[in-house]
Amino acid sequence: MDLILKGGWIVNENGRERADIAIAGETVAAIAAPGALDDLSAAETVDVTGLHLVPGAIDMHVHFREPGYTHKEDWETGTRAAAMGGVTTVFEMPNTHPPTRSVKELRQKQDCAKKACVDFGIYGLMAEDNVDELEALAAAGANAFKCFMGNTFGNLPSPSTGAMLEGFEIAAKTGLRVSLHAETASIMAWRQAKLEAAGLDEPLHHIAARPEIVAIEAVARAAALAEWTGARIHVLHISSAGELRPLAEAKARGVDVTGETCPCYLFLSTEDYPRLGSVIRVNPPVREPKDAAGIWDALMSGVVDMIATDHAPHTPEEKRNPRIWDADCGFPGVETQMPLMLTEVAAGRMTLEHYVKISSANPARAFGMWPMKGRIAVGAHADIACLDLARREVIAAERLHSRGKITPFEGRETVGAPIHTLVRGAFVQRDRKMVEGMAGHGRQVTDIQRMPAPAPRNEDQSLAAILSGAAGTAAAPKAEDAA
Repeated sequence: MDLILKGGWIVNENGRERADIAIAGETVAAIAAPGALDDLSAAETVDVTGLHLVPGAIDMHVHFREPGYTHKEDWETGTRAAAMGGVTTVFEMPNTHPPTRSVKELRQKQDCAKKACVDFGIYGLMAEDNVDELEALAAAGANAFKCFMGNTFGNLPSPSTGAMLEGFEIAAKTGLRVSLHAETASIMAWRQAKLEAAGLDEPLHHIAARPEIVAIEAVARAAALAEWTGARIHVLHISSAGELRPLAEAKARGVDVTGETCPCYLFLSTEDYPRLGSVIRVNPPVREPKDAAGIWDALMSGVVDMIATDHAPHTPEEKRNPRIWDADCGFPGVETQMPLMLTEVAAGRMTLEHYVKISSANPARAFGMWPMKGRIAVGAHADIACLDLARREVIAAERLHSRGKITPFEGRETVGAPIHTLVRGAFVQRDRKMVEGMAGHGRQVTDIQRMPAPAPRNEDQSLAAILSGAAGTAAAPKAEDAA
């Protein structure tokens, strides 16, 4: 054995047990009662008595800003922050510069990701002008697609519903999930222009430009397109109680749709705008207390499947602006998600098992990484966060490992933290300090990703089928010519 973790509590989504873990290479080789592995020889044995060992978190929504915006973040700093936060796999978004819209840009991003400390997936962009690139992106190793139905950082144009429909038809054939920034661009552009013209530029006007109807409409529209095409979809950063209804209804109809929320939508509300000012600006916006309450309920009931972060770092100067429209949207989150959520476990709001489900098991299933990730089990990757559930820390931007040294959670005390983080059997964070020399240890999950067989619907009515049929008809000889 390469490593034995001795004396800890192993916690999966369905229960916990006190056991020793033996790791050989990248995977868990044995799990046994305390002391049962004492006769095994191992390169190293680590006593984790008193710690709870959970599958490393899988964050389906991060922006590491490279290429193009490395003054905000790069793949090494972003994945160091992930490792410090107990996150062992991340999926990185395509709104970099250039955006990840073709195989050329995908290869460029894969080259940037060679610095990663944790495992990763890479989103390919689904936009108006690159629908013809989607199959090639999937074949080249994109792990999912991202569709910006609403405007956000990078100002990528939102695709028309026609382009989305064709994109969904293609995505259905690949089997890859389409993650959605589900806000309706035209409503937001109209309202923001009116607000700006009236000189309304306070932090709360950001919500006025993006009322919850933009999310309600976008989720309902995307679900209808997914139902018709058979595409798998994922609703990103759920921010409102209103969008939970079309999400739940789509699930009830059998649409393969999952949803995530982020800590800012659970722990912050309109009550925090006066205190935080432009620091709180994020897309979609943090909303009212009733929205946070509804999302909490949905996260516990399963309507919302997982917790993610939308890790979106900027410099403090880019975040602080007296005019809300000029403040960059988003903030770091990949390092603080686990301590924030473990604080709720300590308070009795959820069990640690449920936290494992929403932070690791559900993301692994939805994006095809199960059973290699999302669980601590023999044969699975040894992606493990070793937790001290009683450890108290205070969130401070200056101590974040991200380049984005600003957070709306500044000064918040947390209870519970990952003491060690292992990625495929190797310590990348140990004793609350980064293990140096681990840049490049991270690996793209393409080799283990196994999406279920695609089940496209209405194939004969897809645009590709119609165009193919038209081409065949044009090429066929006329009856009189044949005669």
